[in-house]
Amino acid sequence: MKNDRSSDLQAIMRSYPAFSGLSPERREELSGELVAMRFSAGTQIFAENQPCRGFPLLTEGSLKVVKQASNGRELVLYRVQPGGSCIITSSCLLSHADYNARGIAETDLALQLIPVGTFWRLMAEHEPFRDFVFNLLADRISNLMQLVEEVAFARLDQRLARVLLANGDDMVRVTHQQLAEELGSVREIVSRLLKGFAVQGLVILGREHLTIVNRDELRKLAAM
Repeated sequence: MKNDRSSDLQAIMRSYPAFSGLSPERREELSGELVAMRFSAGTQIFAENQPCRGFPLLTEGSLKVVKQASNGRELVLYRVQPGGSCIITSSCLLSHADYNARGIAETDLALQLIPVGTFWRLMAEHEPFRDFVFNLLADRISNLMQLVEEVAFARLDQRLARVLLANGDDMVRVTHQQLAEELGSVREIVSRLLKGFAVQGLVILGREHLTIVNRDELRKLAAM
């Protein structure tokens, strides 16, 4: 068990430099307080109106945080990978409030959960961790403001083009429903836009994937 806890703490140190300044005694104490958790892809990790159980540190995989409207439509707010953490969780802990969004394992993932009491001790006693949390809040708020601006002012076809280009590869393995959730839209509208892209010769549509065939024109659309 001690070796497992030691390896878990080493994984955290690699991804989260804010813990590197802890004394050996505090590291040993922290390793005994962490709660190791694993989730399969698609598992809901937290839900709206659920109390926060601690501060997650991802060591493997990807977590997506989504907000659902009353009509059932969902919008992906952001993703968390190793080295980052969840602004919704930070906000809930700092304000003593319940979650107001859902967290879903986008891939199989592993995390170490810092219990609530330990989180508050680290905030009070370890400045690098406190700076990490507040910098995380600042970065995520900036990203969320950008998302709000795009949703409010950019056309949906522009945003769809940007999402496709962000993939990096010409082969994009994604369903129309997944793209709709990414954009906060509905599958029917996204499918109609993709068919338009195909007619323009920008993409070739396949089953649960598409191929970008004219990246330059897609960039022009994204930049309009």
